[in-house]
Amino acid sequence: MTRYFTDATFAFLEDLADNNDRGWFKANQDLYEAQVREPALAFIEDFAEPLMKISPHLVADPRKVGGSLFRIHRDARFSKDKTPYKTHLGMQFRHVASRDDVHAPGLYLHIEPGACYAGVGLWRPATDDAHAIREAIASDPARWKRAAHGKRFTDAYRHSDESLVRVPRGFDPEHPFVADIKRKDFTAGARIPKRSVTSTTFLRDYAALCRTAKPFIGFLCDALGVAF
Repeated sequence: MTRYFTDATFAFLEDLADNNDRGWFKANQDLYEAQVREPALAFIEDFAEPLMKISPHLVADPRKVGGSLFRIHRDARFSKDKTPYKTHLGMQFRHVASRDDVHAPGLYLHIEPGACYAGVGLWRPATDDAHAIREAIASDPARWKRAAHGKRFTDAYRHSDESLVRVPRGFDPEHPFVADIKRKDFTAGARIPKRSVTSTTFLRDYAALCRTAKPFIGFLCDALGVAF
């Protein structure tokens, strides 16, 4: 078993939150590489094998640039927060159908002091994709109930909260899953304690958490007509 993330990983992210400027980061870039970036890339590389068993259509890409690991640099062009760096570590395991202008369900791992979690599903789908998912929920409520409200899933995950004010046109306001039909995002998240992230079993434990979400992701993929 391998320990990828350590107390030093979290300490660096905490220090970065307190010293979020280019001068400090440049002076501590070797620490970033050793304690944050390289462990994350090693985790991504090793996650490829268990991910293949979850779905051969999801990708763990360990490239330093353009792969599963998000850049630490923030895009502050359209944000009021002009600090140059993110104070968390983000990894995405995208569907092969995903491109810059096409999104498909996938997995996400977020590591941040006090706020580690696993994310699954599809965030802010395009209008046509959202409609397709809503149609699938409306037409097959039994499968949706098993996928999104089964005990194994809801014991681990919580659905996103943001919803439309009104029921979308064409859907029954009395549908048993109208609250889900109204969702803006078809995502769910599971909190992960730091002790799990820093344990030698984290790769195995995260893979098990992702397997729990297979029916949910599979439902979304089928609704969008992409393989899972």
